[in-house]
Amino acid sequence: MSIEKIVEQALQDGYLTPAMEAEVGRICDNANELSIEEYMALDRLMGSLLTGEVMAVPRKQFINVMEELVLTEAIARVAEIEATSESSLDVGDIAAYALNRLPPLYATTEEGATYQRQKARAQLQELIAQQVNEAIARSLDRPTVGNTPVGTRNTSNEVLRQVSALLESYAPQFEQK
Repeated sequence: MSIEKIVEQALQDGYLTPAMEAEVGRICDNANELSIEEYMALDRLMGSLLTGEVMAVPRKQFINVMEELVLTEAIARVAEIEATSESSLDVGDIAAYALNRLPPLYATTEEGATYQRQKARAQLQELIAQQVNEAIARSLDRPTVGNTPVGTRNTSNEVLRQVSALLESYAPQFEQK
């Protein structure tokens, strides 16, 4: 989509979504030089944002606290298993399996996240452990090639990298409030 079309859409709708804003940014970042038409469209967009003709939809930051709780449980269980056996497990696969079977617990502030954590620990900890254990059992039942389960590649550094990547992808802009 071009800058001109995005601006036209924003003017028609009366709002600029975060996706539209990101696309304009991507175009500007990747262009060696913008055309006069693109500069004029950007100028028109800025003017309409300043006058209120177009409203910028705020980017809402939120996290799913359930992801944090499942990852914590999965990491602990995987560490136990890998320390006492030859098995190698993918924390991401285990977390995804469990998360697909658990309710989300979204929060937009640290206060909300604290409330959701407390609620989950009081009401859902047993269910979280059950789903993580089921995910591990399924993962251990996967077929193997040689002595390595298909789809696994974990070292302790790889587990940390996976966890970091998962957390960053789920809450890249989350700020504690």
